[in-house]
Amino acid sequence: MTKNYPQSVRIVEVSPRDGLQNIKTEIPTETKLELINKLCDAGISDLEVASFVSPKWVPQMADAADILRQLKPHPTTNYTVLTPNLKGFERALECGVKEVAVFTAASEAFTQKNINCTIDESLQRIEAIMQPALDNNIRVRGYVSCVLGCPYDGHIDASEVARVTKALIELGCYEVSLGDTIGIGTPLKAQAMAKTVLETVPADKLALHFHDTRGQALANLFACLELGIATIDASVAGLGGCPYAKGASGNVSTEDVVYMLHGMGIKTGIDLDKLALAGHYITQQLGCQNNSRIGAVLCTE
Repeated sequence: MTKNYPQSVRIVEVSPRDGLQNIKTEIPTETKLELINKLCDAGISDLEVASFVSPKWVPQMADAADILRQLKPHPTTNYTVLTPNLKGFERALECGVKEVAVFTAASEAFTQKNINCTIDESLQRIEAIMQPALDNNIRVRGYVSCVLGCPYDGHIDASEVARVTKALIELGCYEVSLGDTIGIGTPLKAQAMAKTVLETVPADKLALHFHDTRGQALANLFACLELGIATIDASVAGLGGCPYAKGASGNVSTEDVVYMLHGMGIKTGIDLDKLALAGHYITQQLGCQNNSRIGAVLCTE
């Protein structure tokens, strides 16, 4: 194996939040909790479990507080919730969270459509969360959307991605996840974007969050792994998509990512068979086919 590839990769599993937020039919809280338990059992170390957004805009996340109240602590899993603003953060704080995620974008038009403000205004909102987070010993993870293209603005300059990413780190985010929100990237473009960001932010503070709309996510991840970025966001069974990005069909499948990494000799700490069973479980509950080729092969349940 080429020495530049990391020896191990940390997977951040986003299916309970990003994977389910767009499902129109109400998913019972018990089903979400069972999915979370199965993912923990598979060895997932970082798990985004809910989002404290307005139920008016994302009805599927209306039970976020219930999820956290009923969630059993797991000794090897870190739980994260998404908090778009100070109000959401305060609701999460009441539930005893230890880590939150905040988000902005590298596209002005997308930021306006998504959270009705400019990029700089979104950074100000995030800044308002940072002090109470620090006061309560809560870690903050950042997201930057549309790093490889926007459904409204089209091309996104990598220098703007780097600017916004650096701003989030300087505000206090311990890590920033770079999101190809509409899955428009290709390997060399993804690698070039990552190289530009790495000029100002070190690899150990970056994660990759690539959607698989055009079947390019695994190739894009492979191209960026050799740069030393060793954290990947993924969603079991490829569930997910952004409600404000037409055509964002879903995240890269965690099963496929883990299969690729293990085939490269890269450690993840995840049991692939148990992971596939988790994907099989949630797709059965949703009444749809498992999008993951690996899950379809390994699941025997």
